[in-house]
Amino acid sequence: MSTLSLAPRRLRWAVSDTLVLTGRSMSHWARQPAELIIGLLFPVLMVLMFGYLFGGAIAVPGGGDYREFLLPGMFAMTMAFGVEASYAAVAADAARGVTDRFRSLPMARSAVVTGRALADLLHSAAGLAVMLACGWLVGWQWRNGLAHALAAVGLLLLLRVALIWVGIHLALVLRRPESVMVLQILVWPVGFTSNAFVAPQTMPGWLAPIAEWNPLSATVAACRELFGNPGWGGDSFAAQHAVALAVAWPVLLVAVFLPLSVRRYRQLSR
Repeated sequence: MSTLSLAPRRLRWAVSDTLVLTGRSMSHWARQPAELIIGLLFPVLMVLMFGYLFGGAIAVPGGGDYREFLLPGMFAMTMAFGVEASYAAVAADAARGVTDRFRSLPMARSAVVTGRALADLLHSAAGLAVMLACGWLVGWQWRNGLAHALAAVGLLLLLRVALIWVGIHLALVLRRPESVMVLQILVWPVGFTSNAFVAPQTMPGWLAPIAEWNPLSATVAACRELFGNPGWGGDSFAAQHAVALAVAWPVLLVAVFLPLSVRRYRQLSR
């Protein structure tokens, strides 16, 4: 049988194995609901803290309600914080030898990492739904119609897809669950050195360009534009092409880290 004729069978095999491993990850959430609930509620606490405790002291460039300015940023931050969960799950499996046992089974090599990625994306979609509901309850709303709102949600999930592969690759490299602290040291500065909470114009001159070109800032600015919420404006290239950059940055990250993750998984036993 030719390699070409085997391709559809291999694809079906890979998809089937991916769905099985996705179900495995979701069954863990069913057995440990407290961990799932805490993960969903943490971003809600962030919204309440920044929106109500600090919101009265922060002015939105050009005017507008700070909570409407804040919520798109919090949606993107929720996607960014999820990279820690991806890392922890993959690193735990690698440290306990689960990944090595998977490698010994007659299954598609890519299914372990793609199954984890799909499970994390479903978890993130649920978290984003909770955040959207929370935003609506505190007075946030989209103002440019449903089509633009769905496009913004798509950009948020695209960002999460990219960060899933970053987390998986780092976990396969380090293979130590306790090293998640290293990832937190990286994620939190990237998140706060963005336009999620304040406009780059309010930052020191040397920091503002870094915030504008932060991949997270591109998604936040694009979502504010699509949702019709107050934005930070500006005449820089990053400000004027936020939607294009919100697509380009995640696509670039996926193009780099997805093949690296699959390659690293295949090399684990060498």
